[in-house]
Amino acid sequence: MKIISADKVNDEPIVTVNEGKLRGEVGNLVDGARYYSFKGIPYAAPPIGNLRFKAPLPPKPWSGIRDATKFGSICTQFNTTFQGDEDCLFLNVYTKVLDKKSKIPVMVYIHGGSYYEGSGDFFLGDFLMQHDVILVTLNYRLELLGFLSLGIPEAPGNAGLKDQVAALRWIQRNIDQFGGDPRSVTIFGESSGASSVTYHMFSPMSRGLFHKVIAQSGTCIHDWAIAKGAEARGFRAGKIRGKETDNIHDLYNFFMNIDQYQLTNLTFSTLTDDERYRGLPEQFIPVIEKKFPNVEPFITENPVKMLAEGKVNKVPLMLGYNSAEGLVIVRDHITKLDVYNSQPSYYVQREVAERVSSKKLKELGDRIKRFYVGNNNITENDQNTIADMQTDMHFSYNTHRFADLYASLHASTYLYRFNFVTDLNIIKIALELTNLKGVSHADELWYLFYNYLNADLYKNQPRLREIIYKVTKLWADFAKTGNPTPDNSVGEIWRPYTVHEKKYYNIDDSFSVGRYADKDRIEFWDKMYAEAGLPHISSQKCHH
Repeated sequence: MKIISADKVNDEPIVTVNEGKLRGEVGNLVDGARYYSFKGIPYAAPPIGNLRFKAPLPPKPWSGIRDATKFGSICTQFNTTFQGDEDCLFLNVYTKVLDKKSKIPVMVYIHGGSYYEGSGDFFLGDFLMQHDVILVTLNYRLELLGFLSLGIPEAPGNAGLKDQVAALRWIQRNIDQFGGDPRSVTIFGESSGASSVTYHMFSPMSRGLFHKVIAQSGTCIHDWAIAKGAEARGFRAGKIRGKETDNIHDLYNFFMNIDQYQLTNLTFSTLTDDERYRGLPEQFIPVIEKKFPNVEPFITENPVKMLAEGKVNKVPLMLGYNSAEGLVIVRDHITKLDVYNSQPSYYVQREVAERVSSKKLKELGDRIKRFYVGNNNITENDQNTIADMQTDMHFSYNTHRFADLYASLHASTYLYRFNFVTDLNIIKIALELTNLKGVSHADELWYLFYNYLNADLYKNQPRLREIIYKVTKLWADFAKTGNPTPDNSVGEIWRPYTVHEKKYYNIDDSFSVGRYADKDRIEFWDKMYAEAGLPHISSQKCHH
């Protein structure tokens, strides 16, 4: 296979992958360096027709040279309008060199968006590529098309995660043609993307396809990442779309034949009464699959149980959360305060609620409310408190819990708490909550990825350029070496998390090491998980 070396490529870089030839384009990064992009590369066959709801098949070859200068279609979704298409299994590659011998570390980004929206196209590699890594971004099926699970072999669930596996397999086969090292692949993701990358640590399908993991603001043991009552939800979705049946095969046939846009925008309308108030509205999500003959399952056991039993692919892991993730939920929460003040038991996580008596559930709810606001009711003036509470409940506690259980297996673990507040906190600014403290959910993304929302800030503010450089260096150094600070060029040396010391990294102006982030709040939640008889942090503690 002949590869044109980068210096011979003028404006039309051509790379040969297993399926055929691709024509990319040359561009300049924000720091002026040249790079090559190849967009809209099909990594699997289109999941259409009788492949709807099934694991994807390998991509089909093409003849001639395929144009790879434009993004492929995003996956079917509803975001103010219906968007995208079922034929959406595309990935994008950004690289500075096209020499097969280069063996450059590869970073594969899996986007968030609650498993019902988003795409890989939004995230450009300019900031990360300053550190000589290759960036790959990808689309995967969303909502019902990606995560409908009817408990039958035709629709077992997790199609969206199986898409991600197919993309990782494609990378193993082809990334060397773009200068990448198939033996150094880091998967990283934010929110539902973070729960995805940690799921891959438990799936036999994903073994050997990646070598390091970075999970930003989420893991697969969070309530919002494990589906419950998936079949019943399927029936509710069918009813909303006009199909009344109690036969699972009738329902499946109905879903196979309706328009793709009828299979999105169903998350909120299929919530149960309990789900309206308990947890986050993410429901067409990964599921613990039933086993069927001739169907390769993604995961068949609960990841909490697997983690506690050490059934996990041990690779270096970096994970963390933003200091005020819950800012993103504050407004919504205020609209429901009457319910939460009168029935604080809705604050109890589902994983705990399922295991305790109704009397104990009420007691735990009262305890949560008292911990955050004493004997008062929560009001709309308590926005910082609401943000803290939602941060702990939906993000930080289970991130600590995952870190602790994973580190107890003597696996390499790095925990961070992100607390930079600058003009790059695009989400917090958009929410008009700049009067509140901390960093919102998804705010860190603008420190890692370049796009039109932060282009001017990058150009005009040297301080932000410097921060971006340091933050992306942590990510890239981890991808290269498995250690985010191989030297002290960013700040203090980031020490691994251990169950005894619980060290973490402050990603803020200090770039410093701390011990046991948000300790009192994390221990408060941990006690509840312990009382419910669940795997938790303190069970791993060393008693001197």
